[in-house]
Amino acid sequence: MVSIEHGNRQAPTTVRRTEGDVRRRQALADAASGMSPGAIELPAEAAKIERFRCVIYLCRVPHANIAELRKECAEYAEAFCWEITAVIEDREGSLAPEGRDGLRQAIDLIKSGQAGAVVTAWRSMISPAVQEYDQFAREVEKAGGFLHVKDSPRGRCSVERG
Repeated sequence: MVSIEHGNRQAPTTVRRTEGDVRRRQALADAASGMSPGAIELPAEAAKIERFRCVIYLCRVPHANIAELRKECAEYAEAFCWEITAVIEDREGSLAPEGRDGLRQAIDLIKSGQAGAVVTAWRSMISPAVQEYDQFAREVEKAGGFLHVKDSPRGRCSVERG
């Protein structure tokens, strides 16, 4: 069973740079490149800054507080100013990555452009097997995103699956 929550109740993003800031930054960039100020006109939509979007993926593992891990991953993503588009929790953490619906949903969000990264608490939440983890990371990259692990000692285990 998979639980998915879209939109982490975040307020809409606001423009962080004023028009004056954008002009000042453009003038600094022009000066650094040796161009005369204002030689290239900056379009008005350049002032709009969109936040990078990610999906948080968690799965059930023994002796883990999934609510606490969810909170830690959300805080971690927010520290990078990433917008959380979905939180996916797989109830079946013992399956190989290709057998988990939550990982499929995360890949689909990357492919559709709704997210640019998958954030998870530990490497072992994807797979404790190095080959399976690497295969999933490659699949995320082929979809146009990247896999980011908020690492902790518990997640640093690696085993070989037979």
